[in-house]
Parts: sequence; structure tokens; C-alpha cells
Amino acid sequence: MDFTFTPEQEDLREQARAFLAEHPQASWRELADLGWTGVSISEEDGGAGLSFLEEAVLFEELGRALHHGPYFSTIALALPALPDDLRSEVAAGETRWTLALGPLVTDLDTADRIAMVGGDGIYELEGADRELLQTSDETRPLGVLRGGEPGLRLSDSGVLEEIRRRALAALALEACGVARRALEYALEYVTTREQFGKTIGVYQAISHPLADSYMRLELARSLSLWAAWCVAEDDEQAPVAAAAAKAYAAEAAVGVCEAAIQAHGGIGFTWEHELHRLYKRALWIESFLASGTRLRADIAATLLDGASTSGSSASPVPVSVTEGG
Repeated sequence: MDFTFTPEQEDLREQARAFLAEHPQASWRELADLGWTGVSISEEDGGAGLSFLEEAVLFEELGRALHHGPYFSTIALALPALPDDLRSEVAAGETRWTLALGPLVTDLDTADRIAMVGGDGIYELEGADRELLQTSDETRPLGVLRGGEPGLRLSDSGVLEEIRRRALAALALEACGVARRALEYALEYVTTREQFGKTIGVYQAISHPLADSYMRLELARSLSLWAAWCVAEDDEQAPVAAAAAKAYAAEAAVGVCEAAIQAHGGIGFTWEHELHRLYKRALWIESFLASGTRLRADIAATLLDGASTSGSSASPVPVSVTEGG
């Protein structure tokens, strides 16, 4: 089986990276004009009729660029709950959504419509007051909602499991993009900065942590792309794959950012350098929805439950859940 990206998916990545290099804070309308807001929306509703795999490419590149916009909130969180007519508006770039899954809500500064979970359904929240909070990552703000009433019913609550899988996989992919950019900054610096007549990258105290960072990033990306495939194909392993990817990739991104900051020395701690913004996004991803500890516990419970109900008369194989996921 061929697991490589198709030429069309690689073209999408190249287009996304080039565009975001010039327009890192592109508007929602600009993303819609590129077709990014309608990637997985059917052609009948104005979208491209593609899958979560193509969205995965965009999540990774948007994370790498630290894009400030409601793409995650609209496409990963809210989109599965929207009926066809509202999906059409998303594809056209006419509306931007977020979904209130708890007391802290993402992208309240850029989303113009809010979905909420209530009883056995998901509804549009109307008339709520928004309060933005100061968070470590200014490019992915959080806020709280006060008041408001449920309005239009969007879907039943059965879609929440799909939303959770998409959100965890999307966060894992964003984490890979963040880690990739941080590692690129580190490699560029250690191959040009000289000390005692040599570039500092030749010293083992610098090169070994960065080599470890590269290894962690590649494993995180492998897990994240597996999760994206499972979500796109609605594979039965999707819940475990998404949880494993988010748990590992988020923690890997934090570790890679820390290694990159350390490799830069004093300049890595300055406000002017982008590394601190990447680090803050990695910390945000690590803490949002569920921690790595919680996700690993969920994975262990799933695997152990599967082993205990498999019906095999043989002794169950011990399950080892490591800190790496």
C-alpha cells in the first residue's frame, strides 16, 4: 500500500507554505478564495469534495505559520455539526464558527457564530456576551461566554465523537507544524553562529538535542498522519489514533521548542524572536481538550478493555503505555 501524499496533496502543501510565508495572517475571505474553507465540503454545497487528509495538510501549514484565525474552530470543531446550507456558507467564506465544548471557547475574537452543546443536540448560541481572556498564545485566544439562549438546532449530540476525533488530529498536526518551524530556526542558527572558530552545530551539546528533536518530530508526524488517515476513512482505530497523535505530538512540540530555544542561547529568550510564540502555541495545544496524561489513560483503558473482551483463552498480552504515547 502506498502511504505517500498524492501529487495534488503535495501541490497543496507547497501552495499553502508559499502563500502563508507572504500572508501569515491572511483573512478568512482570502482562505475561502483559495478553497481552504471548503476542502471537505461536498461540491454540491460549494466545496471541493475532498477529505480530512487535505485538511490535514492545511492544519500542519497553518500551525507552522501560527495563523491567527478560526480555521481550527470552524473546520475541526464546528463543521461536522453544521447542516448543508450552513456548510455552504462556510465554503463561501461567509461565516466563521466556533464550538463551546466547555467554559473556555476558542477564537471568540474572529468567529462570528457560536455553536453550543445542549441536552441531546448542538444549537447555535444567540445573544451571548463574549469576554476575551489574556492567554499565553495571542494567536489562539480563549474567551468565556455569558448568557445567551439556544437558537437554531444544528445537529444531534451523536456528532460529538466525530468532532473529538477531528479536533485531536487537527491539534496534533498543528503541533507538528509548530515543531517543524522551531527546528528550522534552530538548524539555521547553529549552522551559521560561530564560536571558537567553528559553527556551534558541530558541538555535541548542541547537535545531539537537535537530532533527538528531529526524531521526535518525525515520530509525531507519522502518528499524526496515521490519525488523519483514520479520521478521513472513518476507520475503527480513529479514536485511539487521534488520542495517541495528540498526546505525543503536543508534548513533542513543547520539547522541540525548548531545545530550539536552548540552542539559540540568550537570543532564544528575547521577545523579538518568534520562538517564544511557537513555544506558547505548543503549550496551548498540549493543554487544550485533554492532556497527554489523560489521553494515554484513555488509550490504555481502550486497549485493556479490548484485551479483556477479545474472547481469547490465551493469557492477555501485557499493554505498556509509555510516556511517549
